[in-house]
Amino acid sequence: MSATIHTLHMTKLAFTLCLYRLDMEKITKKLLLEKCTPKTTKLEQIKTLNLSKLGLKSSDLPVPLLSHLRCLEQLDLSGNRLQEMPPGLFLPSLRTLDLTNNEMEDVTTLDTLTTLEELRTEDNLYVTVNDDYKLMILLPKLRIYNGKDISTAANHIRYVNSENLRKRVLAVWETSFSLPDHRTTEKLATVERDFVNAVRHKVKYGPSSLTDYTKWRVEMIAKEHLRSLTEPNDEDRDTEEPADTNKNCSFPFPAKRKRSASAAECDVTLTPQKITRASVQAVSSHRSTPHKAEWPTSATARPHKAAQTPATRTRVQSKVLVTPRKGLREQQHQSKEDMPQAKQTPTPTKSARQQRSTEVNETPGKVICTKSQEPVSLQPLHVLQCHSKQDSPDDFSTQLWACSFQPPLDRYGDVNGATRIVATCGGESVCLIDCETGLVMKKYKVPGEEFFSLAWSTVLMSREGNGGMRPCSILAAGGKRGLVKLLHPSANMAYGEFRASRKALSILRFSPRQGNFLFTGSYDKNILMWDIGGVDSEYNFKVIQLLVLETTSTPLHFCLPPATPDTHLIAACEDGLHSYNIQLNKDTRKRSEEMEITFPVYEKKDKDHDYHTIDGLGFLTDDIVASKSHMQGSIYLWSWNDTRAQCPNNNNNNKKKKCAVILAELQWSSTDIPYLSLNTCPSKGYVVCGDERGRLWTYHVTDLKANFRRGKTIPATEILEWPLPVRKGQGPVEGPAINSVVMDPELRYLVALSDKNMAVVWRRTESS
Repeated sequence: MSATIHTLHMTKLAFTLCLYRLDMEKITKKLLLEKCTPKTTKLEQIKTLNLSKLGLKSSDLPVPLLSHLRCLEQLDLSGNRLQEMPPGLFLPSLRTLDLTNNEMEDVTTLDTLTTLEELRTEDNLYVTVNDDYKLMILLPKLRIYNGKDISTAANHIRYVNSENLRKRVLAVWETSFSLPDHRTTEKLATVERDFVNAVRHKVKYGPSSLTDYTKWRVEMIAKEHLRSLTEPNDEDRDTEEPADTNKNCSFPFPAKRKRSASAAECDVTLTPQKITRASVQAVSSHRSTPHKAEWPTSATARPHKAAQTPATRTRVQSKVLVTPRKGLREQQHQSKEDMPQAKQTPTPTKSARQQRSTEVNETPGKVICTKSQEPVSLQPLHVLQCHSKQDSPDDFSTQLWACSFQPPLDRYGDVNGATRIVATCGGESVCLIDCETGLVMKKYKVPGEEFFSLAWSTVLMSREGNGGMRPCSILAAGGKRGLVKLLHPSANMAYGEFRASRKALSILRFSPRQGNFLFTGSYDKNILMWDIGGVDSEYNFKVIQLLVLETTSTPLHFCLPPATPDTHLIAACEDGLHSYNIQLNKDTRKRSEEMEITFPVYEKKDKDHDYHTIDGLGFLTDDIVASKSHMQGSIYLWSWNDTRAQCPNNNNNNKKKKCAVILAELQWSSTDIPYLSLNTCPSKGYVVCGDERGRLWTYHVTDLKANFRRGKTIPATEILEWPLPVRKGQGPVEGPAINSVVMDPELRYLVALSDKNMAVVWRRTESS
């Protein structure tokens, strides 16, 4: 009898445990599929998920199950009891998260959600202003916080504030600490503990209300500094040839050429700094079939989509094919929301491409260009990851910001004087890439720096003895530290630096006529003109500040009119487009704008959209300028000469304002992502601009006689789809935002830089 009772008791206990376990499993696969929109049968396809008001605690979020939500973009966890996010939760596509009305105490547990762009944390009693600052550091893409655009404040915290704290942390290290002679784990741990304690107590910065944030941030900076001193330097180990790597990604295309013998002779020790060849993670190429390859189309447009592939890819109607041997992505492949006035058509014939490239309003008017060439055909050649942190193949977070082709001066130019060497910058490195071979020829690295801009120029270098002067190509690069680094790549020499600003540098530009004149723009809202002079045989140089041009916002791009580069500079800024007189025969060395140029899109301004941020600018001819505003959805072509010649705009009694004389409006993406810059190729009559999905919108400006008609835009000549490189074992990488593009003067190559640490090289092919 007792045995029977014991058995029944155990059965009841097991039943109780079972009920308890079922009660704990609040989040199940079934629930996730019920709460998602649009409805699907696979976790991997869920894009929007509402888990609000379920009484969830942090322990109720099962990381292994949620990790299947690789395409999840929007997550609502409001109205729960969450105190923190569970450790190890990684949602690579998540852009929007709602944590309203929870019990959040530790916001640092959100650090794995690095793709977040929009976050809400209202009605969390324990979230303070210190936590707000921490989130801006931990979430590098966060731009909307609690319904407000924090882009400006976040950039200030991430760059200016962090740099000021970094200086103070380094000062504590230099005055009170050093590495032990015999490094052991125990000794290094002791140094780290003492160093962290010291900076937390000694570094004072900002208001007392931010003390908690300051202590947290300086501790992070101190640990980063110690790691930079104690971890092996990747460059010093980098003595092997750049691999024709197949490790990470591939896309179906002819294999890259093998490295030539002459390209392998350049690992040298530099003084004072070192430029090395880098072993890069390149997307190698292979042909999936001997003659023809199909390219999958990209998914539906999403700003800053994470680099991973949905289980089911949304395809648009027309099929994209690569023409055998040429790989030409044929004309006008876009979705209806991107091109509301353009029809989706099958792949057109060559004659159709020619016809569309000259499709304009026939009203007689100003001739913009008279280019007789046919539209060029471009095919992807290489995709490279050469700015990775610690050369990691898994780094898809480093943003690449600027690229520029080397002037045709040294041995890298061909017999016609063209060059195929392009310089790129992003993260803490500057790379020189051979566009034909896909090899990184040189790499310059500054730990802790983040490079935002670079520029090539030609200066005179004195020879030893009485050897006279010779021209040499130099490269200037700058970023968040406010320093301009001067490099002589052909000699493998980083020969100097100078401080151009106490704040981060946003843009560098040399004068095309006076190669030693350099313009720098920075986050202190100033544009400075410098004379960096030449260099002697010992690399001695002298820098002189010539002008200060005052702005009211951060400058983003500079242009010097091709016909008058010695007299005017046009600056695209956060608050508009401004023109300055830069003639040195004037007495004053500090100047305000001579003219502000306004655009029709400004008339659409409302409380949510300003349209004054000019994030793309370039001359197409000596007179015609291409420019675009953030969220404009199009690109203006306008006349510099006619704009200057017209009477001032008397609106608001501001005589400095003049409306741009618009000649044409080119249709472009309707994205709200800023700082996607354009580029022009005057010799071929081309304008190119990337978008938020990795696509390149190309415009062949030929024989345009169209006067601007309000509301009428001209479609792109061709939209080059993102090539969908394949990460080995992980599938295709979805199209990222294209931050910058550049074409060489003859449009032999086009290089596009993304915000996902990928540089794509396109090559021109001959038309059939």
